[in-house]
Amino acid sequence: MENQRNLILAVLLTIVLIFGWEAGMRHFYPDMNKPRPAASAAAAGAAAVSGGAPAADPARTDKPTREGGLSNPADVALEARDLKTALNPAGRVPIAAPGLSGSINLTGALVDDLVTNRHTATADKGSEPARVFSPAGTPAQHFAQFGWVGSGAALPTAQTVWTAPAGAKLTPATPVTLAWANGQGQTFTITYSIDADYMITARQVVANTAPAALRVQPFALINRTDKTASVDTWTLHSGPFGAFDGSVSFGPNYADVLKTGTVANDGKPNWLGFTDIYWMSALIPDAGAQRSDFRALGNGVYRADLLYADAVVGPGKQLSHTTQLFAGAKESDVLDRYESAGVTNFGKAIDWGWFFWFEKPIFWLLKALFKMATNFGVAIILLTLIVRGIMFPIAQRQFASMASMRAIQPKLKALQERYKDDKPKLQEETMKLYKEEGVNPLAGCLPIFLQIPVFFALYKVLTLAVEMRHQPFALWIHDLSAPDPLHVLNLFGLLPFTPPAFLGIGLLAILLGITMWAQFKLQPSAPDPVQQQVFAIMPWMMMFVMAPFAAGLLIYWITSNVLTIAQQKYLYSRHPQMKAMVAKERADVAAAAKRK
Repeated sequence: MENQRNLILAVLLTIVLIFGWEAGMRHFYPDMNKPRPAASAAAAGAAAVSGGAPAADPARTDKPTREGGLSNPADVALEARDLKTALNPAGRVPIAAPGLSGSINLTGALVDDLVTNRHTATADKGSEPARVFSPAGTPAQHFAQFGWVGSGAALPTAQTVWTAPAGAKLTPATPVTLAWANGQGQTFTITYSIDADYMITARQVVANTAPAALRVQPFALINRTDKTASVDTWTLHSGPFGAFDGSVSFGPNYADVLKTGTVANDGKPNWLGFTDIYWMSALIPDAGAQRSDFRALGNGVYRADLLYADAVVGPGKQLSHTTQLFAGAKESDVLDRYESAGVTNFGKAIDWGWFFWFEKPIFWLLKALFKMATNFGVAIILLTLIVRGIMFPIAQRQFASMASMRAIQPKLKALQERYKDDKPKLQEETMKLYKEEGVNPLAGCLPIFLQIPVFFALYKVLTLAVEMRHQPFALWIHDLSAPDPLHVLNLFGLLPFTPPAFLGIGLLAILLGITMWAQFKLQPSAPDPVQQQVFAIMPWMMMFVMAPFAAGLLIYWITSNVLTIAQQKYLYSRHPQMKAMVAKERADVAAAAKRK
């Protein structure tokens, strides 16, 4: 009974940790993601450059997916058609780097065409690269712009056509400088450089050769649609985010920005932009950054604004600012390297949560096992073996404690009868008995509490880590980060429909229920009929609860159940008296049930 109680406690605590932490934080800290006051007039200046005014969005007919990207078939077809038109090589500077490929639009000097070279769009390894940026006007619109607002002279806009050197190509070895002169004595240049991963650096320079001074305010922005946003839940944020005064903020949501039109960010911007589960785009300013905000432009389009302090550029003077643009996959090692290079808390752009100190070591171990096994599913199984192996001595102590607890049951019952009307005395004598017999009633809970952090860490890793995305295991499991694709209700894919999530019971969920049922069968029967019914339905209830989770997580739990069964059989072989005691208890419970 103790072991059963521990198991149900583990299940309940795991569910609470997974589903309740964020809800609890929002209950106790309801203002943590609420919109802040509207932006200043200086921020409004940048709005004139890229256009757009807040407006009510029409009803969305498509639904965000876990990965993000266009989900409406009409939008997907329109995107493919628009890209052929928009990506005209004649007006673009090509980008070719190990991490990113694409082009820069000479109209507006926009970075609006980027794909990742390390990640494919689908689980099919032969599919096209995953797209990060798309030109303005396409269904998947997502781009970055660098420019100036001010007075005293003509300034470049989103419609300005810039010039580039003949044959220019942006690579890690060859930066590209775009130039535009306004004919009034001012020359504007943007020098783009790129590294081997996902960072593009833009150096904005305005040189004034006119006799009069020029007042300008440099800015940078990211513009995107929410049509490609991944699903936003209380455990997985999708939308605006950033780091301000060194503190990372996963908020506000798109709905918050839409409601107010503009959300100004408090504090000095270390970086800001938009995040999905696996991808992100972010602006990292130099020391001159003054303020930032998020804006709703209407029709599902949003913008992250970064503004530098306005400055006067005197005759014969020039002004320069450098802004970095991250656009790509949220690879943990890459983000950590950028953080080590000086980007404040960039490694925390992945929302590991409060338990990152434990999740990142689990992630590191998984990657090390994957490197050895070359299969993430096998790596998860090896991780389970390691965890169970580490806890095996503790499990032995738990088993011994359970045996001791059962051995003193007659004495406990005698105390309960003797002091049934004196609760304080009963508690005192019970604790005295535990001490005399050397029994710790809480010892059986230790393995449970040690497993919960591992389970939760694996849940976060499989959900958030792009390194797990589209990693196959075997047979029908082609993506360990996604739910089991074979469902009972559609005859494992033979019928042409997808059951709703709460009825999407796959083979892995069935195996989870069976292994949990087998594990329960090795436990002593509960004396209370209600408890017996709870334990009887628990495996099948968990089958439904866990079915929508990542396949890798179910593989971990199934493997853990199988190892627990093997461990229990081994320990029963070492303690035959416990096995006989359990068999007797089950027989007594069955006989009592028949008498009723």
